[in-house]
Amino acid sequence: MRRQRRVRPASEFRSDRGLGTAVAFSSPLKLAKVLGPDQRWLLLTAPALRGTVADLDVIGIVIDPAGTMTRPAKRVA
Repeated sequence: MRRQRRVRPASEFRSDRGLGTAVAFSSPLKLAKVLGPDQRWLLLTAPALRGTVADLDVIGIVIDPAGTMTRPAKRVA
């Protein structure tokens, strides 16, 4: 049986170096914990996940990221 992932591939996710990444979550609970409860998700096998992000300008796929960061403010009020 193939492992399945819930995925949210998007170019808005960035590595610590600012490069585009795709993220995938192994459960809806992990997705909601990181990105909030109102996220849409899609169940994919690993090959389908790789195929989904193949044409995106991303450097890789992060599975179950621990959290998200926001960009530092460019100026302080």
